[in-house]
Amino acid sequence: MTLKSKYKYNEQYATDHYEFAEIAYEDLMQKRIINVLLICSNYDAFMLEEDGRINEKIFLEYTSKNLRYPPQFTKASSSEEAFELLEEKDFDLVITMLNVGKIDAFEMAKKVKKRYPRIPIVVLTHFSREVSMKLAHEDMSGIDYVFSWLGNSSLLLAIIKLLEDRMNAEFDIDVIGVQAILLVEDSVRYYSSYLPTIYKVIFDQTNELMTEGLNEHRKTMRMRARPKILLAKTYEDAVSLFEKYHQNLLGVISDISYSRKGKNDKEAGIKFAGHIRKVDSQLPIMLQSSDDWDELIMQELKVNFINKYSKTLLVELKQYIRENYGFGDFVFKDPGSGREEDRANNLHSLQVKIAKVPPKSLEYHVSNNHFSRWLKARALFSIANVFAEKSREDFGNIEEIRNYLIDTIANYRRTKGRGIIASYFDEYAVFTRLGDGQLGGKARGLAFIDSVINKYKIMYKWEGVTVAIPRTVVITTDMFDEFMEENDLYDFALSNAGDEEILERFVQSRTPSRLKSYVKDIIGFFNAPLAIRSSSLLEDSHYQPFAGVYSTYMIPNNHSERQVRMQQLEQAIKSVYASVFFRESKAYIAATSNVIDEEKMAVVIQEVAGRSYGNKFYPTLSGVARSVNFYPIEPERYEDGVSNIAFGLGRTIVEGGISLRFSPKYPEKSLQLSNPEFALRDSQKEFFSLSMDPEKFRPSTNDAENLYKLRIKDALSDSSLKYVASTFDYEDHMVRDGIYDSGKVIITFSNILRNNAFPLANILKTLLEIGQREMNNQVEIEFAASLDVPQGQNMGFNFLQIRPIVETQERHRVKVNTGFPEKSIIISHQALGNGVIDNIRDLIYVKPDSFNPVNTKDIAEIIDRLNSQFVARQGNYILVGPGRWGSADPWLGIPVKWAQISGARLIVEAGMKNFHIDPSQGTHFFQNLTSFNVGYFTINPFIGEGYYDLDFLNKHKAAYEDQFVRHLKFTDPVIIKIDGSKKAGIVLKPEK
Repeated sequence: MTLKSKYKYNEQYATDHYEFAEIAYEDLMQKRIINVLLICSNYDAFMLEEDGRINEKIFLEYTSKNLRYPPQFTKASSSEEAFELLEEKDFDLVITMLNVGKIDAFEMAKKVKKRYPRIPIVVLTHFSREVSMKLAHEDMSGIDYVFSWLGNSSLLLAIIKLLEDRMNAEFDIDVIGVQAILLVEDSVRYYSSYLPTIYKVIFDQTNELMTEGLNEHRKTMRMRARPKILLAKTYEDAVSLFEKYHQNLLGVISDISYSRKGKNDKEAGIKFAGHIRKVDSQLPIMLQSSDDWDELIMQELKVNFINKYSKTLLVELKQYIRENYGFGDFVFKDPGSGREEDRANNLHSLQVKIAKVPPKSLEYHVSNNHFSRWLKARALFSIANVFAEKSREDFGNIEEIRNYLIDTIANYRRTKGRGIIASYFDEYAVFTRLGDGQLGGKARGLAFIDSVINKYKIMYKWEGVTVAIPRTVVITTDMFDEFMEENDLYDFALSNAGDEEILERFVQSRTPSRLKSYVKDIIGFFNAPLAIRSSSLLEDSHYQPFAGVYSTYMIPNNHSERQVRMQQLEQAIKSVYASVFFRESKAYIAATSNVIDEEKMAVVIQEVAGRSYGNKFYPTLSGVARSVNFYPIEPERYEDGVSNIAFGLGRTIVEGGISLRFSPKYPEKSLQLSNPEFALRDSQKEFFSLSMDPEKFRPSTNDAENLYKLRIKDALSDSSLKYVASTFDYEDHMVRDGIYDSGKVIITFSNILRNNAFPLANILKTLLEIGQREMNNQVEIEFAASLDVPQGQNMGFNFLQIRPIVETQERHRVKVNTGFPEKSIIISHQALGNGVIDNIRDLIYVKPDSFNPVNTKDIAEIIDRLNSQFVARQGNYILVGPGRWGSADPWLGIPVKWAQISGARLIVEAGMKNFHIDPSQGTHFFQNLTSFNVGYFTINPFIGEGYYDLDFLNKHKAAYEDQFVRHLKFTDPVIIKIDGSKKAGIVLKPEK
């Protein structure tokens, strides 16, 4: 829960909808040292390795610090061997010992540098007065660094990391904002000692931060964003590095005496500190020297000082870095006494502690920019930069600042919880996995959606609307295995036991301790109604049409006793597990050529979208949208997509109830609302809601056991209808937007689709377009929306699922070849539907020669009688006739009701020369066509629109014939092919 103060800061500073920039961790540390050539005598090689091979020692050094990509060392004991190796292999670094027998290290370095100018060269030497004097008189132009070697492998690590930091600094620091520590030191002895020490502090700090990553990938990536070290050995180099990177420096550690303007300047460090203070009054600076300096000078420059001869030099250095560079805990201090008030060890605890610390302490840390520095040291650059942009003067008082800090941290954590799969509970994590197994199809889809929302920044794309997935927890497939094996359930589950028996056995089975622990955490995490859904390995996967095969249970999660809530969740999870082995599931798995013991079940637990209305809980609308439309009505196109929405829970759509169908491109043109009669007849009559009675949930093979199926009038007392309802006025015979006392309330969604009270069509267009692009496939999405929200709160669009449209025989892209009419009975270029139907042997057609509009009612009765025979034996047929099927006007077509032709799988409007009516495209019973996937052709062969081989039909023996109608029965099936993308359809002649 977000902690808030009663004081409100300037609204323009609010970060509620701020998209905190994601750190491109993958782009960091692109340049690495992989291959190292080590030039040394055999004796030096032995001394380097001592008790182990150098590659092994470096590997252990890397792994102990959670570092990846340890370099490989190749040794050469002579200059000849070294150059041979350089010719044969690409090296990223050359390290040479100062004493290599006959080899002059400096001459060798010059030769290597001349031939391979991009390879850095490092000289290692044992430190002594003689060596120091030798270095002072040597030409160092071919050498990048000289280091004092004391046998510690940590120095080799520091050398490699120093060079990698130098190689990557420009992009990582300048572009991404990675922080850096500037070390100014010309003494080989001292920087050889300082660098391993500082790097150790950095690695220790970063390893602590890795535990804050919400998943393993995030933890590993945080290491790449660790602070870098930049080494300067002269005043000019130090100023140059400072000028270039000062905005991203954590601090400066500088010697006092070193080269300036080509000469040794005993006050170079003092002058450099003065230069820094002209630019930045708060940057931590540590000066160190072999001499004691006047404390007043240090105070005036606001710098710290360490004497190099201190016996605890390195300990003091480590302590200083931890306390001043934002490493370790954030320590809240009293500015007067320096007393510790409190401390925070991560972002969550910082959010909590800011709410509690005394105003004086908070003001002190804000004024000195401590929060921003601490966050930058933890690679939290985006929130650190937001804080750094604000100053004390931007706020009226310290309590406004407190509120701003708390809100911004909460919003940052919420933002960072999106688009990733967290491996532990965090109050702002949107998607959390529990377990080490697989997520299953549905959960993968949800995680993918979350990442897409984050990638395309669409959460707040529409003003006043939040687009997101519901908060989700997934219990992975390994928990299913554990439950099945601990309770020895496989043999029983795979037996012929009935569904009720299987469910009872599963629910009564012992809950594994790990699952109990998960359930306890989940109940503590959620305080809203929960949907417990299946997420199997086969479900919602490419080419696996398993959507909707298994059960979904909902629980109100509102019982006063926590133990009861836990028990209900356990029972719901076990019920989902049991549904894998229900009779219908087993049959479906077998029918799709899968093996049931390959199926594994993860469980998705989500907050249910919606709000409470007394004892009911439901969203304003639920729906499904597809990126393709097989039944487009002008001006719609196949590629425009189509959506079905319903008031209340989505079960209305799942069960095939009446929903509103529209194209997201033309939301105001829904056929169902095109005239008052259609609106009254084809609008939703019932809706589903979740019962909020805490005692209502019971494990059942019917997963809708605790759902209410209600009439629309049952929602009149709720405030939810104002967005979706209109009123049919019987007196004026018209539909009015809104709810009125006189007339019948009907669900039209007019306020949404016509008046744009909620940008549903635009949201769907965007999501379908992105979904196709990201999945490289046609897609189907499920969603719910809550519009009835408290004032000041965003309306919510809950993206519930995305799946590729499964290419089953019914729905795959069909190729219709219309170039061979002699093989065809009917060819249409105005066809609705999609797929192949290859099991129809019956065709009923109205005889054109005897047709007269006067007789259309009689024809309707004849077809009704024939249709009833097909319905009785569950058969199907093709229906062909002139004019508009279903027209209420008998002079425009045959006035059948849907029930009179419900056995037809293909309906054809065949125009005649003397009876040419504009095609209806099935508009009179369009809802039924789309619900039952019935094909609909329009042909006018007399004007060249389509083909109709009437002679072939007339020559075939009739199973039934009267004055107006013929019924043909073929021995072999008549194959129907419809390509919905091209609106092309064909009926092929049977072989016999």
